[in-house]
Amino acid sequence: MTDEVATRPTQQPAEASQAQSRAGAWTSAIAWPLASFAVLLLAWQWLVPLAGIPEYILPVPSAFFERLWSDRALIFQHTLVTGNEIVLGFLMAAVISIPLGYIIVSVKILEKAIYPVIVFFQLVPKIAIAPLFVVWFGFGLFPKVLLTFLLCFFPTLVASMTGFRALDERVLYLTRSMGASAWQTLRYVRVPAALTYIFSGLKVSAVFAATGAIVGEFVGANAGLGYLLLRGTSFLDMPLIFACLVALSLVGILFSYLVDGLEVVLMPWQRKG
Repeated sequence: MTDEVATRPTQQPAEASQAQSRAGAWTSAIAWPLASFAVLLLAWQWLVPLAGIPEYILPVPSAFFERLWSDRALIFQHTLVTGNEIVLGFLMAAVISIPLGYIIVSVKILEKAIYPVIVFFQLVPKIAIAPLFVVWFGFGLFPKVLLTFLLCFFPTLVASMTGFRALDERVLYLTRSMGASAWQTLRYVRVPAALTYIFSGLKVSAVFAATGAIVGEFVGANAGLGYLLLRGTSFLDMPLIFACLVALSLVGILFSYLVDGLEVVLMPWQRKG
């Protein structure tokens, strides 16, 4: 009884210090980027008029942030369209490429037969085949999602294959000697060991996802931030163009943080503090 009472005061300060360190890490991760952006925007706001650059070439931040607020309903509506394309294409790539990476690594003949074909199709420029998607599938949602999927597929596949290969064969021998089934080995050994590599590929794919959606909207669309960018370019509406770029950047940042948060949830053994 006395030992339990003695240990409680030491555990509580340790837990409190860990919570404070996590809060400090999150604060630092948010505060420093915000400070950097603030310095960049202030320099932009001050240097553009000083250099005599006209607004129709390069507007100051106050102009396109004002436009972002005044047209917030319109921009938000098109942001939802682009965000939907990004999420669907990214999820499709993750759902297909991660299991496919495991299958290719597990079946050697597939690695020799299928992987070179995948690399060949990856070398085809996606921008060049984007107009074909419009011809084949029209101006709807599917061509943008498909283009986003193609840009996200290969980085996630290569990262997944690397992760599933990285496990020491002696660990697999040990699990077999202990009577673990193939499913148990996959769930408790192979997938956790590969998650670090898989999330590296997912983070790269999260950046490519926004590019795929915007390129698809450039080729043919009637909604989305890419469509709104083209409309602003047609009328030389520079504040609208930069407001759309800010909205697209916010979507990309939010999506990247969501992937980082998922990594923290699925890989608790890598949490610091």
